[in-house]
Amino acid sequence: MSTLVFILVDTSIYFRIENIDNHCIFARNILLQNYKKKKTQLTQTNMRQLKIIQLVIFLTLSAFVFQAQAQRIDLSLDYGYQFGTKLNYGSNYLKASDGGFFRGIAGFEVNNGVMLELTYMKMDTELFIRDFVISPAEDRLSDLAMDWIHLGSSRYFDTSSDMTPFFGVSAGVVVFTPKNENTAVINRSLSSTTEFSFAIKGGVIFNVSDVVGIKIQGDLMFPVSWGGLYVAGGPGGIGGGVAVSGTTLMGGVSGGLVFTFD
Repeated sequence: MSTLVFILVDTSIYFRIENIDNHCIFARNILLQNYKKKKTQLTQTNMRQLKIIQLVIFLTLSAFVFQAQAQRIDLSLDYGYQFGTKLNYGSNYLKASDGGFFRGIAGFEVNNGVMLELTYMKMDTELFIRDFVISPAEDRLSDLAMDWIHLGSSRYFDTSSDMTPFFGVSAGVVVFTPKNENTAVINRSLSSTTEFSFAIKGGVIFNVSDVVGIKIQGDLMFPVSWGGLYVAGGPGGIGGGVAVSGTTLMGGVSGGLVFTFD
């Protein structure tokens, strides 16, 4: 199961017109074809972004609706560590390195022991590539920021002790934002992209008091992607491209504090 992020780097077409009378029409036709193609791509991208914005608005409004009916509200802040992920295509690969993340969760009780949860998670890592055309040896491609926004449900199990085990699932979007690109590998900026994603989690809360708890949690996160990846070569020109799609798996662990308001 693999895909990490879809990055499109536009290639430039250069025309060397030695005889403008003979080549002007040809150059104009090529430019018109590229303009129409880019216009279609932009329209598709705008529609996709609109759907994602609508989803985020729906998730936020749903959380506020359930807040009004909630018997209990939980707010948690935690810091964790994700173990990275790797996308293979043939004998080549893209890889996101491991690193830390911050997360905030607002939970609203909708039934006894069942919480509706709105989650925001921020990850910062590095993106690496090994490709026999672009970079035969593994090299850093860029820094990579990942912003996750999810709506989900968790089941909390009452026990006779001060420990509360839980298990949950969620779905939403993840925004991939490359930055600080390695110009020795690519010669243009990489575009950010937004993808649907889902996650499962499990853990335990150690209840210090009726209000404060210490949470230990494990996560499996699945960015779901479709489309293609194209990476340009170094300063000498276009080195090549790859096209991949699929789903990747990211694992992580975290710990933090939970505040309960009845």
